[in-house]
Amino acid sequence: MPTDLALRGAIEAILTVAETPISLVTLAGALEVPIASVKAELEALQRDYDQAHDGLGRGFELREIAGGWRLYVRPQHDWAVKLLVANENPARLSQAALETLAVIAYRQPVSRGQVSSIRGVNVDSVVRTLLSRGLITELYTDAESGASMFGTTELLLEVLGINSIDELPAISPYLPGQDDID
Repeated sequence: MPTDLALRGAIEAILTVAETPISLVTLAGALEVPIASVKAELEALQRDYDQAHDGLGRGFELREIAGGWRLYVRPQHDWAVKLLVANENPARLSQAALETLAVIAYRQPVSRGQVSSIRGVNVDSVVRTLLSRGLITELYTDAESGASMFGTTELLLEVLGINSIDELPAISPYLPGQDDID
């Protein structure tokens, strides 16, 4: 049986790579130690993380959630992770996503049906992708039609490096037969 510190380190190593919460039973089974030992070490880790840096806590925290344990970014440091994801590791968008995002940016607020009509294809999955990436948001529900109305987010402005949606280039020069419209 590993010493407390060795067990604690082993638990930390597993939690570092966990994509979903890991149950006490799973941890105890993987490490071949009693559940009570794992529980005690998890609680000790949680205290250590919360009390670090003169009580301010580490940039992450250990939470028991959904029947298991997992490391999460502390809410007060979420901004830093968002900046990393947005600026350092931008995920590529498909052509369909870029086109849908452009329609939403230029026509907002706009419904999913309106975007589908403009693009001529179903955009349900693309809208879900843009929502999950935080580039668009549901602004409100139209009282008459019940349709969700979408618009862009601050994250999109950050990714594009602009301060306002008004800074988007004029689209009229790219429309057919619109040479004299500004």
